[in-house]
Amino acid sequence: MTIIVALLLFSAIVFIHELGHFLFAKMNGIKVHEFSIGMGPKIYSIKKDTDYSIRLLPIGGFVSMEGEDEDSKDPRSFGEKSILQRASVIFAGPFFNIIFTIILFIPIFLFMGNQTTTLAGVAENGPAYQAGIRVGDTIEAVNGEQVKTWQDVIQSLNESDGSELKLSIDRNGKNEELTVTPEKNAEGRYVIGIETKVERNLFASIKNAFATTWDMIVQMVTFLGQLVTGTVPGGVGNSVTGPLGVINIVSQAAKVGIINVMYIAAVISLNLGIINLVPLPALDGGRLLMLAIEAIRGGKKIDPNKEAMINMVGLGALMLFMVFITYKDILRLF
Repeated sequence: MTIIVALLLFSAIVFIHELGHFLFAKMNGIKVHEFSIGMGPKIYSIKKDTDYSIRLLPIGGFVSMEGEDEDSKDPRSFGEKSILQRASVIFAGPFFNIIFTIILFIPIFLFMGNQTTTLAGVAENGPAYQAGIRVGDTIEAVNGEQVKTWQDVIQSLNESDGSELKLSIDRNGKNEELTVTPEKNAEGRYVIGIETKVERNLFASIKNAFATTWDMIVQMVTFLGQLVTGTVPGGVGNSVTGPLGVINIVSQAAKVGIINVMYIAAVISLNLGIINLVPLPALDGGRLLMLAIEAIRGGKKIDPNKEAMINMVGLGALMLFMVFITYKDILRLF
C-alpha cells in the first residue's frame, strides 16, 4: 500500500510540472496534441482540440506540443512563437513545482505550528537561565545580527563553537543585552537550554512556507555546486537518491502520517523543479539555455535536428546516471 502511495505521490508531482507546461502553452496559443497523466498504454482519453489521456503506468505524465521537437510551419507550433513565449512555457514546469512546494508547506506549518523567537521554556541551571534569560523573552539579535526565525537562533548557537554570545532580548517592550556561553549537548550541538514558543496562524504559516522554500532552494543550489566541483560530502552515490530511494522514503513517511508524506512531497517537488532548471541537455534548463543562445544570435534559430541530437545525448547521459543511482539505491535497500 505504501508503494502505491509513493507512486501516486510521484505522479502527482510530475503532473503539476507538466500542468505548468500545458497551461502556459495554451496561454501562448500553442497547439497541444496530448496532455497525459501517466505513461505507457492509454487506458482512457477524451479527444477535443487536445487529447486528454490517462495511461497505465502512474509514473508521471507528459505534454506533446506541435513543433516541440521537429520543424513545423504551423502558426500554432511551439517553434513559431517568440523566444519569450517559448521560455515561459519551458520555465512554467519548474515554476509550478516551486509554487506547489509552498502550497504544501502552508498546511504543514499550520498543523505543526510556527516556531518563534519568543521563549516558552528556559531550563533552570542552564546557560540561558544563569545569564538571566526568562520565559516570555524574545530574542531579537545574536552578536548584533538580527534573527528573524527560530532556525536563525539555532544556527547562531551551532556556529558559536562554544564561544560567548551577546543576545539582544525584548522583555515586556524593553531591550536588554545579555551574555551567554553555549554548551555542547549529548548530540554534539551547542545549546543554552531554551525552548521556542509555537504559534498557529495562517499568515505566519504562509510566511514560513516562503522562507523555508527559499532556504531549501539555497541548500539545493549549494549542493548542485558541490556536485559539479566533486566536493559532495560522502560522495555522489551516497548523497543522491533515485526513484527506488524516493519510493522507500515516501513509504516510510506514509507509515508515520499524512503530514510527513506532505513534507516529503514538498521536498521532492522542489527538487524536481530546481534540478530541471539545471542547464543540461534534455532538461528544461538545457532548453532555456538553447533559447538564450538563440537570443544572443539575434533570433537565429538553432537547427532543430542538431538540438534534438544534443537532447538525445543528454538524455542518454541522464539515463546512465539514473542507472548508477538506482544501483546505489538497491545496495542501500538490501
